[in-house]
Amino acid sequence: MYFSTAFEGKRLHGLPLSKTLLCVACVVILVINAIFLIRNLDDLRSANALQAQTARVSDELQLLNLLVTDAESGLRGYFLSGSEVNLGPLHAAPQQIDKQLRALGVLVADNPSQTRNLAQLRSLVQRKLGLMHQSLEVYRQGGLVDIVAISAAADERGQMDEIRLQVVIMTREQNELLAARTGAFYQQSRRTVLFGVGINAVAILVILLFHNLVQRSFGLRLEAEAALQQTNDSLEAIVAERTAQLSVLSRHLIKVSEEEKSRLARELHDEMGANLTAIGMDMSTVSEQLKGSHPELVSMLGRARRTLVDTVQLKRRIIENLRPSLLDNMGLSAALQSYCADYARVTALECDVLVDVEVDSAGPMQAIALFRITQEALNNIAKYAQARTVIVNLTREPDGWELEITDDGIGIPMDAMARSKSHGLLGMRERALLLGGSLHVERGVNGIGTCVRASLPAAAPGGEGEEGAGRSGIAPQLARAQMKAPSQLPGTALEDQHQGQPGKTPDGTRVSS
Repeated sequence: MYFSTAFEGKRLHGLPLSKTLLCVACVVILVINAIFLIRNLDDLRSANALQAQTARVSDELQLLNLLVTDAESGLRGYFLSGSEVNLGPLHAAPQQIDKQLRALGVLVADNPSQTRNLAQLRSLVQRKLGLMHQSLEVYRQGGLVDIVAISAAADERGQMDEIRLQVVIMTREQNELLAARTGAFYQQSRRTVLFGVGINAVAILVILLFHNLVQRSFGLRLEAEAALQQTNDSLEAIVAERTAQLSVLSRHLIKVSEEEKSRLARELHDEMGANLTAIGMDMSTVSEQLKGSHPELVSMLGRARRTLVDTVQLKRRIIENLRPSLLDNMGLSAALQSYCADYARVTALECDVLVDVEVDSAGPMQAIALFRITQEALNNIAKYAQARTVIVNLTREPDGWELEITDDGIGIPMDAMARSKSHGLLGMRERALLLGGSLHVERGVNGIGTCVRASLPAAAPGGEGEEGAGRSGIAPQLARAQMKAPSQLPGTALEDQHQGQPGKTPDGTRVSS
């Protein structure tokens, strides 16, 4: 037997508050850790982009410086050789330099300082290119003398140095920006790592706390289950003890009931039988005295005597229903054969009885139980089975007795055993169970009729009913003697007269008890 508290199902609707808070804390820690990881990745991506931008700015500045230098070198070569081939870099320089300046403008668009530096560099380069084209025109018109004069007047080397200086300034600022961004990234990465370590430490602590709570909850559950199991075991022991007590009480009540029935049967047979016999004798005497003078009264006394005989037979049936006298006097085999013979005569059914001689060794508890089960089963057959043939088979087995009652009727519904008042089957089963036996009801062979099987052990629980123990009546060897027919069994004088035995008639024959 197991049970559970009513509120247990309600507690399972949600986790305890402590476990819920720990789960929420774990989720928050994971979210914060993910946010910082994403930010760290963004910072790393920005640092890499800035490093690539710095490299491109440096490359573009170097290329710009190279284009200006190539244009100036080509112009000087033209001055010295007069070959137009040397003017190729100068002619291509404006377009290429403009392209480089636009590319630099895109690269430094997000840096105001570099934008200003680029504007100044653009001005210096354009002025340098203008001066080189002016020198070319002067050379073509005046020759080298004019070029020398112009070079002396215009500080061309100083302009070129300004361009180089501006390139160096922009390169240095870009490198400084990269260094600053890299330092900030490393600082942020360091803080992120430290924060991640802290987050992981907190997460480990939360996991340990959660594990502790789960372990404690598991321990409490095991303790509760152990306590519940102990309670269930205790309840099972109590139920088993109460069941045993009820079984003992039921056996005692059945025994007391049978003893009371036996006492009532004896009193009815002895006291009431004697009184009825005395009344019959008095009526016979009165009839003898009135036979000559009052024949009409003799006729009335005859009718009264017949009523008295019917009363005697009614008394006999009551006695037999209370306690079969043959069971106490002649044994179980004779009682079953006599009852089945009367049953066949009353119900007009063919009733065959197959009884082992050894069944008379049954104790009083087993004997009355087997007789009552047979009695109830035959009554059910007469009421409900619509049968024509009944077979009662009682055999002695090594460990007890086997009783089988079969009929060829309509059969019992399969759900009849589930009903508490299913044709007296519950009472038969309880009688068998109280003696440690069993009773089964099933369909007959090929689904025809009903078969009732009862098994009883050799000794009843509680030490009652051992074989041959306490059986009253004649000796067991008489039970194995040849059985008489019910009409040959002893009875009162009135019963003998009613059954056609020799005795006094209503005209005054003397009777005895």
